[in-house]
Amino acid sequence: MPHHSPIIGPVIAMAGWTLVMWVWMYVTRLPAMRRAGIDGTKIVGGTGPALREALIAKGETRATWVADNYNHLHEQPTVFYAVAIALALIGGGDGLNLQIAWAYVGVRVLHSIVQATVNRVVIRFALFALSSLCLIALTLHAAIAHFHGHHG
Repeated sequence: MPHHSPIIGPVIAMAGWTLVMWVWMYVTRLPAMRRAGIDGTKIVGGTGPALREALIAKGETRATWVADNYNHLHEQPTVFYAVAIALALIGGGDGLNLQIAWAYVGVRVLHSIVQATVNRVVIRFALFALSSLCLIALTLHAAIAHFHGHHG
């Protein structure tokens, strides 16, 4: 049986959380569209930003928060996936790196919940900054592990 790096757990958890937010987005957005009188079956060539603006114009601002967060989960976390998989491949996906990876996922989940519910920017920023510090640490650890092994 092949060895599986423990850091793959947080990678799967982050992907799973993204899918939870995808479901939450549609559970929130579709009723908001109905309340706003927007018939999704008649939209041709529309864009996400156009729908967002239409919902805001009809007073459905809160419904856009979950979609905004879903989009955010396709930005910085993509770097997390790459670095975590790199750590798994170079044998650095356990110990402190595993703890940092789980912390990253936990902070991103908190960020999502804040953005989708109360959406206080100062709280979101603090959580984003904290998750960024986790990602910086993982990236530095990956770089050290990789380049240290090549400069001996």
